Amino acid sequence: MSDLCLTLLCPPGAEEKLLDHLLLSPDIVKVFTSTTTAAHGLSLDNLDQAEQVLGRARATAIQVILAASDKTILLDTIRQLFAGTGMRYWVTTVVETGEVA
Repeated sequence: MSDLCLTLLCPPGAEEKLLDHLLLSPDIVKVFTSTTTAAHGLSLDNLDQAEQVLGRARATAIQVILAASDKTILLDTIRQLFAGTGMRYWVTTVVETGEVA
């Protein structure tokens, strides 16, 4: 089965808990990265006053490489653990992965 890239836009308040969860899921999560980013186009209800003025929210973009067969398991767990946080996600197909040795 092919690999997928799950991208998560994580609000600052949930970042450490999400990173811990991913680190504790080595059977599902092959490798992941995290980067501080600015998120645009989010609901104004989830932005503080400064973010509303700037038109962007502080977030952490996390990209997880996982087997397609593990996607539902990981997303279901994330939905349970992070309900109500406003976390967003999307999934893309990975054409190729490897390690430069």
